This record gives sequence, structure tokens and C-alpha cells, in this order.
Amino acid sequence: MSLNPSSLIYVAGHRGMAGGAVVRRLRQQGFDNLLLASRSELDLTSQAAVNHFFETHRPEAVVFAAAKVGGIHANSTFPAEFLYLNMIMAANAVHAAWQNGTSRFLFLGSTCIYPRMAPQPIAEASLLTSELEPTNEAYAIAKIAGLKLCQFYRRQYGVLFHSAMPTNLYGPGDNYHPDNSHVLPALIRRFHEAKVAASDVVTIWGSGKPLREFLHVDDLAAGLVHLLQLPDPPDLVNIGSGKEISIRGVAELVAEVVGFRGRIENDTTKPDGTPRKLSDISLIQATGWEPKISLKDGLAAAYQDFLSETAAHQLRSV
Repeated sequence: MSLNPSSLIYVAGHRGMAGGAVVRRLRQQGFDNLLLASRSELDLTSQAAVNHFFETHRPEAVVFAAAKVGGIHANSTFPAEFLYLNMIMAANAVHAAWQNGTSRFLFLGSTCIYPRMAPQPIAEASLLTSELEPTNEAYAIAKIAGLKLCQFYRRQYGVLFHSAMPTNLYGPGDNYHPDNSHVLPALIRRFHEAKVAASDVVTIWGSGKPLREFLHVDDLAAGLVHLLQLPDPPDLVNIGSGKEISIRGVAELVAEVVGFRGRIENDTTKPDGTPRKLSDISLIQATGWEPKISLKDGLAAAYQDFLSETAAHQLRSV
């Protein structure tokens, strides 16, 4: 299926960080026939509601960016919700799309689906080769179920259903909840509040030694729209920056961007999570996509977004 500006494209999760970036990117590239529905308008956990939505609108393509997401604390505290909600939303949407003639379905997974001790950098072939990271196992299992649904519906029914696994994302529309957010928004908020309070110290979780890869959400959106236009995309493909930095290193970079001049301490009683998680992006690079936004430039832009959203009382913190 070849998409054109008149194609009806449903972006699930358009109010989230990833979905919002996809909407911006699609509109920038002339795709104006977008189908959007808020949580109050469509309950993705209701099979009946999802079936009715697809029967009524019959989108030609779907970008499925809807998910319950969070950091280590949230995943550890609410594993049942992370597994059930993410799995049921994926199952409902994939099946309804197939039943109602959707030609193309792009499902967003996450690089946390890969084994805890996968060889680095992590290639797509590492999926299901060994144990998952315990601190996000529930979310990972749900995402694996979603991408496998897409793979098997494509294999059995010939529909162009495929998946992308983004690495750790940051940027406009991020969640800055003090406990349930991911590492970068948590650090931005923590260092900003310390700067405002003139604190001498900021404490970060764990040893600071684990290595992480980060991708600006606008780079992700560019990669997803690129995949949507490929005639024969891979069943599953990583999207990342291909570069890594320690948690301590990224904390120091956030402190520099925010303007915090105090010291950084580590709380080693808190878990580190996966020791290293760098994605192999050679497969998507071979299709012609490359990330464009450096981490320092992206963090500077993200901090300005944080300040603007705070001033407008629009900061996401749930």
C-alpha cells in the first residue's frame, strides 16, 4: 500500500509524546486526513468500542502509539496494569484493523522488549533469546504480544502490519511526574526544581553506571513516517540514535543545560535496571533513515519545552 496525502491515517495515542510527534510530522509532510480520538472518545481497552470505531471510520493506515508507559518505579509498582492494559489495547486494535480492511498498521513497541543481557548493540534477532529485565517485564511482554500479533497477521493474512522499537524517548509532551516518569524528564524536573530552590545537591537513582541510548521524539516521528512509506518494511525494526551515555553522564549534561551548579550524588539503594541497552539501528539505516538531533541540542530544546509548558500550566505530570 502506498500512502498519499488523502489517505485516512488513524494515529492512536495522539495526545502522548510519540503520537503527538507523529501527527506533527505527518502534517509537515502534507498528510492532512488524520483520524484522531482522545481517550474519552475511544476506550481502546473496550473491544466493542474499538470494533465500532474501525467499522465506522475504516482507516487505511494506523500508527499505534497508544500505551500505558512509565519508568522503573511505575513498572515495578503497577505490573498488572502495564501488562493487561497494553496487551488488551494492542489486541483490540490489531484485530479490528484486520477485520475492517486497514491495509497498513505500524505498531510502536520499545527496545525494553529485548533480553536483559542481550549482546550489544541489540539487534532485532535478539528478541526472545533469554530472560527479560525484571523491572519492566510486564510492559515488555505486552509489547512483544503486540508486535507478534502484527507479524503473524501479516504472515497469515497478507496485510502490511509491522512494528518499530524506539529507544528511550524525550522531547515535547513528555511526562514529568516526579515518580512515574522516565529518566530524562525526571532528571530535567529534578535539576530544574533544585536550581529554583538553590539546592546544593541533587540525588539520582542507582550507581549512575548503566548506559542508555536516547532519541528525540521528533527523530522518532521522522523514522515512523519513513517506515510508513516503504513498500516492504521489516516486520520489526529498531529506531534509535545508535549512541549511548551513562546515567551519570546524562545527569551531568542535564545539569549543564538547566544551569544547576551544585553536586550530584547517587542513591545506590535504588535499582539500576538493565546495565546496558544500545540498539543496533543498521536495519533502518539500510532503508535510508538516520537520526538528526544530537543529545545536547535535543536536551536544550526539551528544557525550553518544559519551561514553556510549565509557564502555560500545560506540563504533563500523570
